[in-house]
Amino acid sequence: MSRQPGPDRLPGWRDMPAGAVITEAGNAARYQTGDWRSVRPEWSQEKCIQCLICWVFCPDGAIIVKDGRIAEFDFEHCKGCGICAQECPPKVKAIKMVPEEEMTEVK
Repeated sequence: MSRQPGPDRLPGWRDMPAGAVITEAGNAARYQTGDWRSVRPEWSQEKCIQCLICWVFCPDGAIIVKDGRIAEFDFEHCKGCGICAQECPPKVKAIKMVPEEEMTEVK
């Protein structure tokens, strides 16, 4: 008897492709995970002292640094975890988390 799925047999769990598998290092860069976000960081360039603590702690590498300075956020990969805002020095608070629906700029 054949175990192949067909018109008279539904596929079983053994027929399903493996999920949640990391097949190679760095493959997460191919997945745009920013659409999971319900809040996003709002960065004040004027308040920022360029300490880069947010960049160090960002688990997704979503803070883009150019020439030793924060250039922008990669919102295609930022999940809105808020670690950047949490780690921003309290006297500076250059990053605050804002609900997505309150953002006025184009995503």
